[in-house]
Amino acid sequence: MKAEFSVDELVPHTGQMSLLSDITGYGEDWLSAVVDISSSSMFADDKGVPAWVGLEYMAQAIGAFAGLQERQKGEEPKVGFLLGTRKFSVDVPYFSLGSRIQVKVTKNMQAENGLCAFDCELRGEGFTSEASLNIFQPDDANQFLRDAKQ
Repeated sequence: MKAEFSVDELVPHTGQMSLLSDITGYGEDWLSAVVDISSSSMFADDKGVPAWVGLEYMAQAIGAFAGLQERQKGEEPKVGFLLGTRKFSVDVPYFSLGSRIQVKVTKNMQAENGLCAFDCELRGEGFTSEASLNIFQPDDANQFLRDAKQ
């Protein structure tokens, strides 16, 4: 199903730090999106965008998934934190200028305390990338950060 909300309505990032181009579909435990790589893309140089940025594409797609869940309940998207990744691999050093990357994230675990695990993949011309990402989304990120400082 195509998302009824835009990337800007789902992901708390703004301006150039909002890296997803469009949400292309979603289901109960997954979301798909695209990223269009151009010379104006964040992190781009004359070779394209370094492939390690793919982790952030995955993380923002997870943020969009979580934001969609909140919007469907009539609430605002919450801030989440990338705790770590396992098994990140990518077949190319750069994502080429002019290319389109397909991003898919699938939730495989969610605990009541806000911890989640997602299986993620990126697909583009000539490459596939996979990773497992661990995310923490507290009910109140500002309070969590204040408590963490103490």
